[in-house]
Amino acid sequence: MGKSITPRTGHATARINGTVIAEATSWRETEGNVYFPPESIVSKNALRGSDLSTWCPWKGDASYYTVEVDGQRFENAAWYYKEPLEGALDLKDHVAFYKTKVEVTAA
Repeated sequence: MGKSITPRTGHATARINGTVIAEATSWRETEGNVYFPPESIVSKNALRGSDLSTWCPWKGDASYYTVEVDGQRFENAAWYYKEPLEGALDLKDHVAFYKTKVEVTAA
């Protein structure tokens, strides 16, 4: 069973040690996570594909990125859904970040 995905507007950022990785004025939110649209990724070169993938019963297969900033690597710190299930199509290619590794703010 799907859960709700809420469109949000305002200002959302994802940063590590002051370096902005993503910044958006509109995004999606579900399960307490901000999902940044692909065009809001400021530091595209900071995202490195990872071999990790996980399965969510209502969103589908998640792919992961390792985030590299100032020579530091944050393994599997971000995830996205390349081909989300029907109930999560609004999340396609949007990127979410683990709040334990990346500072995410939304207002």
